[in-house]
Amino acid sequence: MLRRGGQALRRFSTGQVYFKNKLKLALIGQSLFGQEVYSHLCKEGHRVVGVFTVPDKDGKADPLALAAEKDGTPVFKFPRWRVKGKTIREVAEAYRSVGAELNVLPFCTQFIPMDVIDNPKHGSIIYHPSILPRHRGASAINWTLIMGDKKAGFSVFWADDGLDTGPILLQRSCDVEPNDTVDALYNRFLFPEGIKAMVEAVQLIADGKAPRIPQPEEGATYEGIQKKENAEISWDQSAEVLHNWIRGHDKVPGAWTEINGQMVTFYGSSLLNGSVPPGEPLEIKGAKKPGLVTKNGLVLFGNDGKALMVRNLQLEDGKMIPASQYFSGGETSVLELTAEEVKVAETIKVIWAGILSNVPVIEDSTDFFKSGASSMDVVRLVEEIRQKCGGLQLQSEDVYMATKFEDFIQKVVRKLRGEDREAELVVDYVSKEVNKMTVKMPYQCFINGQFTDADDGKTYDTINPTDGSTICKVSYASLVDVDKAVAAAKDAFENGEWGRMNARERGRLMYRLADLLEENQEELATIEALDSGAVYTLALKTHIGMSVQTFRYFAGWCDKIQGSTIPINQARPNRNLTFTKKEPLGVCAIIIPWNYPLMMLAWKSAACLAAGNTLVLKPAQVTPLTALKFAELSAKAGFPKGVINILPGSGGTAGQRLSEHPDIRKLGFTGSTLIGKQIMKSCALSNLKKVSLELGGKSPLIIFNDCELDKAVRMGMGAVFFNKGENCIAAGRLFVEESIHDEFVTRVVEEIKKMKIGDPLDRSTDHGPQNHKAHLEKLLQYCETGVKEGATLVYGGRQVPRPGFFMEPTVFTDVEDHMYLAKEESFGPIMVISKFHNGDIDGVLQRANNTEYGLASGVFTRDINKAMYVSEKLDAGTVFINTYNKTDVAAPFGGVKQSGFGKDLGEEALNEYLKTKTVTLEY
Repeated sequence: MLRRGGQALRRFSTGQVYFKNKLKLALIGQSLFGQEVYSHLCKEGHRVVGVFTVPDKDGKADPLALAAEKDGTPVFKFPRWRVKGKTIREVAEAYRSVGAELNVLPFCTQFIPMDVIDNPKHGSIIYHPSILPRHRGASAINWTLIMGDKKAGFSVFWADDGLDTGPILLQRSCDVEPNDTVDALYNRFLFPEGIKAMVEAVQLIADGKAPRIPQPEEGATYEGIQKKENAEISWDQSAEVLHNWIRGHDKVPGAWTEINGQMVTFYGSSLLNGSVPPGEPLEIKGAKKPGLVTKNGLVLFGNDGKALMVRNLQLEDGKMIPASQYFSGGETSVLELTAEEVKVAETIKVIWAGILSNVPVIEDSTDFFKSGASSMDVVRLVEEIRQKCGGLQLQSEDVYMATKFEDFIQKVVRKLRGEDREAELVVDYVSKEVNKMTVKMPYQCFINGQFTDADDGKTYDTINPTDGSTICKVSYASLVDVDKAVAAAKDAFENGEWGRMNARERGRLMYRLADLLEENQEELATIEALDSGAVYTLALKTHIGMSVQTFRYFAGWCDKIQGSTIPINQARPNRNLTFTKKEPLGVCAIIIPWNYPLMMLAWKSAACLAAGNTLVLKPAQVTPLTALKFAELSAKAGFPKGVINILPGSGGTAGQRLSEHPDIRKLGFTGSTLIGKQIMKSCALSNLKKVSLELGGKSPLIIFNDCELDKAVRMGMGAVFFNKGENCIAAGRLFVEESIHDEFVTRVVEEIKKMKIGDPLDRSTDHGPQNHKAHLEKLLQYCETGVKEGATLVYGGRQVPRPGFFMEPTVFTDVEDHMYLAKEESFGPIMVISKFHNGDIDGVLQRANNTEYGLASGVFTRDINKAMYVSEKLDAGTVFINTYNKTDVAAPFGGVKQSGFGKDLGEEALNEYLKTKTVTLEY
């Protein structure tokens, strides 16, 4: 040991760790918990001079005994310590022979005499899994759940002659989650933190710093061991009380009730917060309302009208079945094994034999638990099978559901064959032979992993803007459908696989979805062209291409979302830790526009999913088809049911309900400013849900006379006519410096005349149809208003004389600041040009900023100083310099003023779908 200034220091090496103070310990107890405490104490430099544990059971030694024997530590296996109230002399002598300075009782089921408890110099300390003085007694964890405690924890206390009444040495606590079970609570907190606490307690004693805090009698409770006969369910209680009773008795002794004259025990309870799924009624003795056997489990009802669900049932003969299979009795056909499956079965038989070493021969009828296996053996079985059977992943529940060897092998084989997986996705397509391919388009609502008709059966026509024909009928989501989708998303977030999935696995699913989008890009681009009128080549590159990039970008973010540690200023000594956690919000609603149907879906939903949320998305009523195809691909990528839900229909019905729904925590919207204001109001009045809005724009583009004119003409046209002008950041108003104004207009008109207007599936087409008829009519009215107000119509302004919703690219000049064209967005292929005086930089900036919108802006000039000055003064979310429309998945996108708030894309988009939790602890 090293010393400096009279103080002993710890010496680190690859061998044993030495402390200033260490003790000779007697460990009295059993189980894996006892083994872990033993191992950690040895690693910390304390000397365990004796282990006192229970005798071997069915030829199997306790884990604590196995670890100690392996180390050469003396092990004593006494069946009892006293007879008729008196200590057995031979036992006491064996105990005193080890010369312990402290008794450590991590988990002990035997009664230890007080002369043994008090014998060591420092006495004895005991671990108890409750926050004493509450829940004294042997079933403390069970009663923590049964009584609905919001906090759980453990105590390390000094043993005395009472029953769990000795002075407290230390305590730790944690929150009880709504659906925690005894196993969940133990594995998450009581086991790992309890081990650390026992080691800490021993060191405090060794250092002479261990407190003795008398237990208060106020709040003290004592509950005995729960037995099967006392675990019957009393039904005239709330759903939460019923849930607590069931989970508090899971797995031993098991809460039960009588069904059809038979005792049935319930396992795997969870509160049902969403809508009640359909099912077959099941009469239960004493229950005022029948249960419902559903595809997910048995739904039960409290006297408050709320519901809970149990996943598994144990029948009176001991057979465990999924609750969803109650009416079939859980019966399945016996499988004939292939040669490869026989090899797997033989490997598993060897594993069983290794665990059940007391059983001479493993037979088909051998029962895992009746042969002496414990819960720790379940973990070993699952892990050994994974290691020796090609990574086959079982769950602990699989063992509990098939305890006999024959049944277990059948379950394993079904797992290997994939028969336990969800039924394959059923899609009823509308198919069309178009663009030299067969395009298959789903047309129903996508709710909880299934395509389904609207609840009321209503449909509507989605129209091909190229010729005005009906593509197909699409389900028209009702209010009931919205509630179903939200309930599915909520259940997936709170109870499903998605909520438990680690971030890297979430990213893997998103990468897989991006791959599927890319593999199906030609079909998706074709559907986009049919449904929205997008030019196929543009759809392939931008609508679909950027969607793929967006999902890949945010997939990479999944395991990089992190909080921070924060130094805080507190009174000395400063033993505090403050850190933040970034957490998902829950169920998010997304409402997208019709101009980029798939890309707008990707911009919002990728960030939403990367953050760990679930979503309900409503595509624009006029362009639902790529969103529904996306739903199909998300299911094929492996996204769990309920994570992604797609509801075609109207904004007035489905959209409004989403903005008002109390279970939605965030709504992302892209659309008009008018509707955005209405949505924001509904979100505030309902449950103050978080909102991000990307709304209208009137983006100014300033072209100075020192620009590269050819580039300004080309880019300026793209700024207006890209995607038929149906572009949220389209340059709504061009300001052209007076000296180049006329030449600029002339060149633009010349270029427009070269543009080919026609079928968007024709690879040579430059300009396709407007999205829908009502929008075309609005654009024509916009042009009429411009002419009436005195603007000069230089080119276009008319519908193209052919079937469909085609409009000529249009140019207006002499547009003055007071005119309608100067103030309002067209959202179409209409270039609005105003000139400004040569050299009047501040003047044109004032005019450019004289709008309530602020989505994007642009400037063309060769003078970098002028460009930077203008970019600084323009009041917009994005400024383009000598370019336009150059968005990227890594660059945040969003507006200011009445163009909305919040960001899509880039790291900032993640913050729209996350909440920050601050945690401060003292240590």
